[in-house]
Amino acid sequence: MRRKYGIAGVLFSAMLALAACGSGGSGTGGNPLETTGAAPSGSASGGGGKAVVGSFDFDESVLLGSIYAQALEAKGVQVEEKPRIGSREVVVGQVKSGGLTIVPEYNGNLLAFLDQSNKAATTEEVNTALKEKLPPELEVLDSSPAEDKDTLSITKDTQTKQSLNSMEDLAKVSKTFVVGGPPEFKKRWEASFKEVYGIEFKEWKPTGPTTADAIKDGTIQTGNVFTTDPKMAANNLVPLQDTKNIFPAQNVTPLLNKAAANDTIKTTLNGISAKLTTESLLEMMQKISVNKDEPATVAKEWLTSNGLG
Repeated sequence: MRRKYGIAGVLFSAMLALAACGSGGSGTGGNPLETTGAAPSGSASGGGGKAVVGSFDFDESVLLGSIYAQALEAKGVQVEEKPRIGSREVVVGQVKSGGLTIVPEYNGNLLAFLDQSNKAATTEEVNTALKEKLPPELEVLDSSPAEDKDTLSITKDTQTKQSLNSMEDLAKVSKTFVVGGPPEFKKRWEASFKEVYGIEFKEWKPTGPTTADAIKDGTIQTGNVFTTDPKMAANNLVPLQDTKNIFPAQNVTPLLNKAAANDTIKTTLNGISAKLTTESLLEMMQKISVNKDEPATVAKEWLTSNGLG
């Protein structure tokens, strides 16, 4: 894992201030971090305790958060959902402070956030390093087989015309390319791309959730698209081979506030991780992206079909 988060240490000291303004909407126009009650407790309440389930500001995270929330409710846990909070810089701080009990995380990205120099790549390596680096307030549960990895992707037409198959190939032409991704993409990756592959781009654009479409229409020539994004196939995109493993394992992994999560919560989430696969995650994301189904509806269908609802 080579993803860099040079601001991570500084940000942990400023998390509560950042969280006050947030960076994503809840869909109602308000601040998703606002709460009407005290921080959740893992103590018994209705037999299952309480939990606040958060998510990052993209559809897959909202889907996973809904899977967690609905499964916990089925076990008697009193759940409050706070979707689309924003970036990791805000969300991790909220879990640490207890403002959130649970968030669906990606183990590789979380490790990079906590330790920018760590070079773990496989699931096992990442999880071993992650457990050593987590602050004492935080805990990760079992990682699922489901994995949503970062890529730098291009159109098949670009691949053919410029003979680009790997990130090493990209380095030869990158100074003529505009790259897109989430707003924080440049800060997190610019130094790593240059250090590991010698990649330097002509321009960086914050294309966010429109990245795959921006590649297709030529607004950018390459961008950060995830392997479970249905637009990868729909837009005729191909990921460049990451021959030096700059992008690490990215298994879906529950991140918890240790003090706020009881055994019911942990057992339920581990049960979800045991059944969640990359294939099922892609299938669910296709329903959301292509069919325009609501994440909560898709989450309920998956839980029911797996005996977890």
